Amino acid sequence: MEQNKRSNRNILLVLFVGVLMGALDISIVGPAIPSISKDIAVSQRLLGWIFSIYVLFNLVGISLFAKLSDRFGRRNIYMLSVFLFAVGSLIVALSHSFDMLMVGRAVQGFGSSGIFPVASAVVGDVFPPEKRGRILGLIGAVFGLAFIIGPVLAGTMLSFFSWNYLFLINLPIAALIMWGSFRILPNKSIESSSVLDWKGIVLLGLLLGAFALGINRTSTSGFFSSLASIQVLPFLVASLAFLFVFVRVEKKAETPVVRVNMFQSRQIRLVALIAFGTGVLQASFVFVPDFVVDVFGVTSAKASFMLLPAVLAIAVGSPLFGRMLDSLGSRVVILIGLVIATVGYYLMHQVTGSRTFFYVAGALIGLGLSVPSGSSLRYIMLNEVSAAERATTQGLVTIFISIGQMLGGAIIGAVTASEEGIKGYQNLFFYLAVMILAMTLFSFRLKSRKVEVATSVRE
Repeated sequence: MEQNKRSNRNILLVLFVGVLMGALDISIVGPAIPSISKDIAVSQRLLGWIFSIYVLFNLVGISLFAKLSDRFGRRNIYMLSVFLFAVGSLIVALSHSFDMLMVGRAVQGFGSSGIFPVASAVVGDVFPPEKRGRILGLIGAVFGLAFIIGPVLAGTMLSFFSWNYLFLINLPIAALIMWGSFRILPNKSIESSSVLDWKGIVLLGLLLGAFALGINRTSTSGFFSSLASIQVLPFLVASLAFLFVFVRVEKKAETPVVRVNMFQSRQIRLVALIAFGTGVLQASFVFVPDFVVDVFGVTSAKASFMLLPAVLAIAVGSPLFGRMLDSLGSRVVILIGLVIATVGYYLMHQVTGSRTFFYVAGALIGLGLSVPSGSSLRYIMLNEVSAAERATTQGLVTIFISIGQMLGGAIIGAVTASEEGIKGYQNLFFYLAVMILAMTLFSFRLKSRKVEVATSVRE
């Protein structure tokens, strides 16, 4: 028994470090952008692609790595994902041109797409349902920790080293993760079929890629009019066409990458809806520093620092609510989180000049968002599907959140640009509070704890 506990702790350590590495890369890029643009002469117009290409290839790779992990084992695909992430980090660190930088960021995004879904699937493989909530909550806390230490780490390293070293540091970390994975992670093949649904994987990648390219080309100042522009509309039409073909192909596939009829489950449809809304809410965080600058008249650096209570609340809330999942069930925990987030966004809507008021609102938002952003949605998916679909459905949660982030970021930009000064931001926070309230009402239709335990899929 003691040896089994020690083995499980070691497994978690390998998973946590991998997730931390991937999450840190997101939070350290922002502080490095000024140095990168100066060193390799990136124009202001192209700077956004340092983030966008990472997101694009991350989306494209999620379904592939998730399905491969079901077929070839979690350990092999986790190691492959970490290896590709390290290769991308090396390319970025050695970049001397914008094209090379884009290649590196694409490889990084592609590699990272397998880290979190596979890590979450391993939790489902190793731990029983009554312990999954707290473990997934700890993984969610790792994300919060990354966003706390990432900017500090980046700022400290940039004071002594060039921006390249921010990415070179991933190499020894990746080597340790791969070594630990080889020695510790289980590698049982979950899916026995030798047939891979390549048509479905490619179609899903094209669907998500077309959508990401279209949304990233929209204009903040004229969002709705830009949807009909030649730069955007063809990509959005293509994504709809790919969706239609994808559904038809998956219905006939022997081993579909996404079992379409799983969406007949109300529980899974609600997870998709809440995940999308969560992505929209996460996108709103990008605009909060600008709101802080306008309201309090501080510098951009100070504004980012003022988000610390919200980030700390996420880091604290993820493991706290994760433990509550195992005792109270997902419906109660999600309802608590969404109610807290609703109050937080409504208070943010009323912020005018009190920093204390702002910190309280930010902490409530962070605490509330730690529920859908962290373990709850992944916990539901692990309980709703068989072992052969764990990684795939964990990837689907990430996909719906990412779609919400992209679409939400574009719409939020349009809302904030519609009014001068802080009025646009105040409107935004009010609309988001209303949206979360609607998500809360839908969440009442989730399974109760009693039903959740009775219907949980067990091996």
